[in-house]
Amino acid sequence: MGPDRGPFARRPPTPAGTRAAAARRELGATGEAAVVRWYEAAGYEIVDRNWRVRAGELDIVALRRGVVVFCEVKTRSSDAFGAPIEAITRAKRQRIRGLAAQWLEAHPSVSGAVRFDVASVLSAGPGAPTIDVLEAAF
Repeated sequence: MGPDRGPFARRPPTPAGTRAAAARRELGATGEAAVVRWYEAAGYEIVDRNWRVRAGELDIVALRRGVVVFCEVKTRSSDAFGAPIEAITRAKRQRIRGLAAQWLEAHPSVSGAVRFDVASVLSAGPGAPTIDVLEAAF
């Protein structure tokens, strides 16, 4: 703690190339893969993953029975700072809606009703992670 920072000052952001950042990316990728398996087991077709544009990224786009599902995945190694699903703020929901509109515009061959899901993945050690998919979350 420096003289001007005080005990509650924010730490500078962690560089993307650090081991901690790599571990977070790996945790996120593991969570997304588990959710993809969940959707596939439930009869969904995964039509896109990690679709990126300047405005952001959609984690999973799935299709089943004429419903296009946009799923935001939140993975945590513990719930010490709250459940993963609690990280979906109003601003994040609005951004995901906008990204979904862009995705649909870029994929005119895919149409149907639209649903927004949130998948909460808790991966606290060895073994299968705990997956909770909240369908029609917003």
